[in-house]
Amino acid sequence: MDETKTQSTIKDTKIDTSKQGKWYIVHTYAGHENKVATQLMQRVETMGFENRIFEVIVPTRDTIKVSQGKKETVKEKIFPGYVLIRMILDDESWVLVRSTQGVTAFIGSGNKPTPISEQEVEAIQKFIKMEQPTYQASFSVGEAVKITDGPFTDFLGTVDNIDDARGKIRVLVSIFGRETPVELDFLQVKKI
Repeated sequence: MDETKTQSTIKDTKIDTSKQGKWYIVHTYAGHENKVATQLMQRVETMGFENRIFEVIVPTRDTIKVSQGKKETVKEKIFPGYVLIRMILDDESWVLVRSTQGVTAFIGSGNKPTPISEQEVEAIQKFIKMEQPTYQASFSVGEAVKITDGPFTDFLGTVDNIDDARGKIRVLVSIFGRETPVELDFLQVKKI
């Protein structure tokens, strides 16, 4: 399996419940989820386990983050520290997964890994596909607000316009004695 195929398996968070094998959850060191998934898929290929370990997924979803006055879409891990694996569990496949660097344990009762139910797999699939909620404006035109992020942090202003569809708000800020309109994200302002 080449690197691009491995990466698409990791990032492509489509969970298929119709194929063989069961889904198991593996605990990893925090922040090592993608590294574990990549390394595990490489080990599966080199050791010939393609017929027992089928998919390794780090469930993520797109979220919107405001940083330095700019809104950006980032991939957020739904279950930090956990990786999903669709596999046929036997002693050899268990050892292969368990001995992968960064893996701390299978999730289950006692020492026995427990597969997750089809309902749980479907719930995770729905959550992955859910769209980022649109912002609800709790502001009104003419209301006083404080800017909490970006180049105008800690400035006070008055709401001039609200664009619910884009999640933007225009605030009139007094700069050098003049009212200056500044377009901000809803997350960058708060009510006074």
